[in-house]
Amino acid sequence: MTDKAAASVGPLVTGSEIARMAGVTRAAVSNWRRRHSDFPAPAGGAANSPLYALAEVQAWLDKQRKGQEVSPEVELWQTMRAAYGEQMVAGLADVAGVLAGENDPGLRQDIAARVRELTRDEGPVGVVNGLTERFLDSARRAGSDQVTPERVVRAVCHFAPRLPAGATLFDPACGTGVLLLSVAAEAGTRCRGQEADADSARFAQLRAGLLGRTDVRIVAGDSLHADAWPDLTADLVVCDPPAGVTEWGREELLLDSRWELGTPSKAEGELAWLQHAYAHTAPGGQVLMVMPASVAYRKAGRRIRAELVRRGIVRQVVALPPGTATAHALPVHLWCLRRPGSTGDEEPGPTVRMVDLTGNSPDGSLEPRPDQLADVPLIELLDDTVDLTPGRHLLARHRDFPGEYAALREELEAELRRLAAILPELVRGDGPGSLEGSTTSVADLARAGLVAYDGPVPVSVSEQLDTDFLQGFLRSSANARRSTSASGTYRLDGRGARIPRMGVDAQRRYGSAFRSLSEFEEGMRKVDELTRQLAEVARDGLGTGALSPEM
Repeated sequence: MTDKAAASVGPLVTGSEIARMAGVTRAAVSNWRRRHSDFPAPAGGAANSPLYALAEVQAWLDKQRKGQEVSPEVELWQTMRAAYGEQMVAGLADVAGVLAGENDPGLRQDIAARVRELTRDEGPVGVVNGLTERFLDSARRAGSDQVTPERVVRAVCHFAPRLPAGATLFDPACGTGVLLLSVAAEAGTRCRGQEADADSARFAQLRAGLLGRTDVRIVAGDSLHADAWPDLTADLVVCDPPAGVTEWGREELLLDSRWELGTPSKAEGELAWLQHAYAHTAPGGQVLMVMPASVAYRKAGRRIRAELVRRGIVRQVVALPPGTATAHALPVHLWCLRRPGSTGDEEPGPTVRMVDLTGNSPDGSLEPRPDQLADVPLIELLDDTVDLTPGRHLLARHRDFPGEYAALREELEAELRRLAAILPELVRGDGPGSLEGSTTSVADLARAGLVAYDGPVPVSVSEQLDTDFLQGFLRSSANARRSTSASGTYRLDGRGARIPRMGVDAQRRYGSAFRSLSEFEEGMRKVDELTRQLAEVARDGLGTGALSPEM
């Protein structure tokens, strides 16, 4: 739809916004689209994220009386919130237990009755998916890190390899199972998971059963301390591990055999999870890890990053768009690893693919443009920092070094010519101390009403006194000494400062010279910055081969 056409239909809303307007889940809105032929057609957006005209949606809701009363879904959710409070995952697990036919699911009878009533209209899968969606939406809006954000799930699914039938998928920190079940969207994949929170693990397993996924097994337990799958090797391991956790149990696990790339420091819990995932990867298998951006460059993890690069294990690092991880504003990366295969497998590639999507919208395309990716030789990564931040490596490869160098040199030359022109012409005066014979103090000028202190720097408020003349002499070495306290603090407005007595025309000549000097000093600060930038571009350009000395 063109911008003109979009403007003609007025404001547009998403499916999530329609759900909030009507007090239902997004799953319910999807059902309305399928069941009601008169539901408004999309007025914009993409096929997987359509937008609707607000006026048409409101008219349809009013016609259907969908927005006039609280829906059974909302009543159920509100009742559960009142009963479970912050323990909503336990409530979801109890609901899933009722839907799965457990003898004693632990659900209150009135809530169980509401669940069964809603099941008659929506079916077990519709109810569990609707409640899951509402929980994920509430967690996203609350900024909770209890679940993997929808955008992160989308990114992992996009970059995950297509698994053949019978392949094994593993998630050692699977939470409510959203990431695991999303990557294994098609039946036939053998899914295994572990989650420290027992309620989340129970809900994930029950939901998988309700979805007909008999090939899914999820158990409760701390993967790092009590690995429930010690003999499992998977074709693909996906993981969104706990971030920023320093108490991950390093002291108890110092001699663990999983640390084949190096023992992670206390501050590098994410690299402990990465090695746990890698330990469960079959030969030729892959790992997709969601990582905070800081893991790519922190000093404490340098040795482990170097081993990942040296052995050809890390194949790709993707910097995801800002806003992908809605639980916080920090950027996240997706690390793609591959365990070398059996005899005869291809040798590790000589490069690591760096993808920088930080300039994209979090809901936009995840397919990188040519200028958003670069294949970086391993030798370039194995420096003192082993920085795996994609943006750092892409910047050097896609910069116009000749253009930047020429522009900076031209700007520097122009600034130097300008400064040479504004530097005042000064001639020999009457000698040092010749102006000290007839002076007056700034305090006397203030009492006479010639000087004002509206800000930190005194200014003239009289035609008898030139401001540039005043401030220029205040900065002289003699007045700097008078304006410096015993502690060494300098104050420009020192009332003990003294300035020469002279006519206003002479003041203006001095003032013009002082003004030119101030402008010259400011220009020299710019020259200093231009010099730094020019030298940096020249060195980087020469070092990468983008620039060469003139023949």
